Amino acid sequence: MEKSDNRILTTHVGSLPRVSALRELLKEREKSSQEISSELRDLIENAVSMAVDKQLESGIDIGNNGEQPRVGFSTYVTARMEGFGGESPRPESLDLKEYPDYRELLKNKRRTSSRINVTATARAAIKYNDLSEAADECDQFLRLTAEKAKSFTEQFMTAASPGIIATTMMNKHYDSHENYLSALAQEMRKEYELIHSRGLLLQLDCPDLAMERSRFFQDLTLKEFQNRVELHIDAINQAIQNIPKERIRLHVCWGNTDSPHVHDVPLKDILPLLYKADVGALSLELANPRHQHEYKLFKSHPLPPSMLLLPGIIDSTINYVEHPQVVADRICQVVDSVGDRSRVIASTDCGFGTFSGSEAVAATVVWSKLGALTEGAAIASKQLW
Repeated sequence: MEKSDNRILTTHVGSLPRVSALRELLKEREKSSQEISSELRDLIENAVSMAVDKQLESGIDIGNNGEQPRVGFSTYVTARMEGFGGESPRPESLDLKEYPDYRELLKNKRRTSSRINVTATARAAIKYNDLSEAADECDQFLRLTAEKAKSFTEQFMTAASPGIIATTMMNKHYDSHENYLSALAQEMRKEYELIHSRGLLLQLDCPDLAMERSRFFQDLTLKEFQNRVELHIDAINQAIQNIPKERIRLHVCWGNTDSPHVHDVPLKDILPLLYKADVGALSLELANPRHQHEYKLFKSHPLPPSMLLLPGIIDSTINYVEHPQVVADRICQVVDSVGDRSRVIASTDCGFGTFSGSEAVAATVVWSKLGALTEGAAIASKQLW
């Protein structure tokens, strides 16, 4: 994994805006479980090419395919794996219970989105027997990037963690959460190893390690939740044991919404546990109003020597475009806390298109925000080198 040896490198968390026609076809496919149509295939091809172009134009160093072929960052797996079916509601978050008027506001925002709160369930043994869709996604991205005049410093592909799948798609088959989680780790290992085999960095998306404190695990004590975090990290480590840690980055967040977030678990209560993941980089939200102060924790809880930090410098839930100097200041604050400029890669808090139709930030604004990220990184680099 590249380090910021000569300047602050930039990246993002994964999902990027989709054009409306693509969003609609992805949602239709989710409802019908049909094969990818030729029309959808063509739209995905064009969308991935555009996502690559927009990242390169914005100056992003470490890029991906924008998750354009996927209906949702976690729910995409139900189209690739056997055992999922029907629908079941997810637990409502404490924020939505405490702020019912916000719940209605969010409901209106998401009225045309893909499935987020009512998702497919595990109704039989989960099996990942056909990796063709995952392979096609990797190969398409590699082919399209090879055709570009410019190139990324490195390329990554995202994948849902066993824990976020287990807390998003409810369990109607296994006799315990632990057994469901273990089965998911065993099957998702196939996708993780496929991504690695293509020479791509693997990014594991793991909001469950923070967000689910106020949702799936809301009735647990803090200690009980921390035990679940350790359980989920053990499942991750089981699934990635054949991949070098320096080829894996792990993303943790508290949910990509502009909700109050007053029930979010503090980073200090989970950070030492996150360090137990056998990964080479940790991606964390540090730009939004609820968590931007927590960059200071890296002085009292230093990163493991071999781990890089991908701090969120850009808020992925608002249409404000951060001033490049604000970006630079945030980067320098994180570097000061970490104590090593080479181990900081500037990133975004979360994705900009985590579920089709749920985008909170206008596409043109997203590209400006990514441009501000690279401008700010250049300013910070002049100060730090």
